Amino acid sequence: MITLLTDFGLQDIYVGVMKGVIKAINPDVDLIDLTHEIPRQNILAARFSLMNAVDFFPNNTIYLAVVDPQVGSARKAIIIMFEKGYLICPDNGICSGVLDKYKPQKIMELTNNKYWLNKNPSNTFHGRDIFAPIAAYVSKGVSLDELGKEIHLETLIKVNIPPFILTNNEIIGSIQYIDIYGNLVTNIPANIFDNQSWYVIEKDYIINHYLTYSCVNNGDLLALIGSHGWLEIAVNGDSAKIKLNKEYCEQIKVILN
Repeated sequence: MITLLTDFGLQDIYVGVMKGVIKAINPDVDLIDLTHEIPRQNILAARFSLMNAVDFFPNNTIYLAVVDPQVGSARKAIIIMFEKGYLICPDNGICSGVLDKYKPQKIMELTNNKYWLNKNPSNTFHGRDIFAPIAAYVSKGVSLDELGKEIHLETLIKVNIPPFILTNNEIIGSIQYIDIYGNLVTNIPANIFDNQSWYVIEKDYIINHYLTYSCVNNGDLLALIGSHGWLEIAVNGDSAKIKLNKEYCEQIKVILN
């Protein structure tokens, strides 16, 4: 199967056209939409979404991810083979989260235009002209060695969330994702707490830890471990992003009791 992740939205024809290109090459392949609502050109959001999706798909899944602010520039188009399958994407850091979890087995730069839609791709729509046909040909069994030239992990662009810092009674983490509800997902993993009690200090708020959103009244802040396994800050029925005026990579302080 091929999964698709983009920032294209569904108002325009871009997603549908990519699916048409794939189906024209391999009519039998299954297509699954991860999301097409990544915030426009937000590579960090795409990184997090891919990283947290791959564990829920069968081995040999092909992950097609197109969030590509530098489309048409000298940035590379790549395919990565790893334990769970294949990731096809621009080399702009979108693969960083997946590569934090899985060691790549092979990385190829997609330079063989035999497997592109045409030899003169658009400067603004590599999703249609390069990435979609490559995904389709891989789904039909085309070898990675035919797609271009092998490159090394060290050459890839990385995007980094500042790492969390743990002291005796304090954790300083960073926001790595903000979901559609305005929940602030940090880079602090659940296993760091080791059954300790804890709370978050942010601006003038002491934000206590609860198990679910409904444990507090509407409009109240809370901290919890989300389904993805990371500490998040939320507002029951509202947006923590708006209430706390926070953005990607900003710090969050946790106090351990």
